[in-house]
Amino acid sequence: MKYYKKITGNRLYLSPINTDDAENYIKWLNDKAVAKTYAQYSSVVASKNDLKWLFEPADGVQRYAIVLLDGDVLIGSISLQNINHLNRNAFIGIFIGEEEQGKGYGTEAIRLLLGYGFNTMNLHNIMLSVHADNDAGIASFKKAGLREIGRRREWVFKDGKYIDVIYMDILAREFEE
Repeated sequence: MKYYKKITGNRLYLSPINTDDAENYIKWLNDKAVAKTYAQYSSVVASKNDLKWLFEPADGVQRYAIVLLDGDVLIGSISLQNINHLNRNAFIGIFIGEEEQGKGYGTEAIRLLLGYGFNTMNLHNIMLSVHADNDAGIASFKKAGLREIGRRREWVFKDGKYIDVIYMDILAREFEE
């Protein structure tokens, strides 16, 4: 089996990353529509060797493929990073391939990962950062229950201008509500 249904939702599931999908990830991470939404916007991903961070996560990182239930189609990646069991917090990273953006899959994937983080891993606070020009991402994260807690002004240089980075989070008790 190519994917394993670790965490299952209504339209998708989260599975451990499959290294056979390197070509999909290389395509997405070099696609401006996808890459512009995350911090490594200016990076070039040329081979599977450039994806070590994806296929061999560091300690304190759990990374999953986002896969559609209908047809087992890979559409992106989501992770819990900087997991701190003592303070019970973590940081989310996510990207969805351009062809599947705008369909609510990101919101569902975030909700699945939040449920896993709070209910299985016993985390207390989960946060993420998003570029201020990523209106769709911000809307998705708000829909999933996260709220803005601060920002770094003019933190990212992209397409000839500086962009703020917005920080959002959610507490376990807020997720339960």
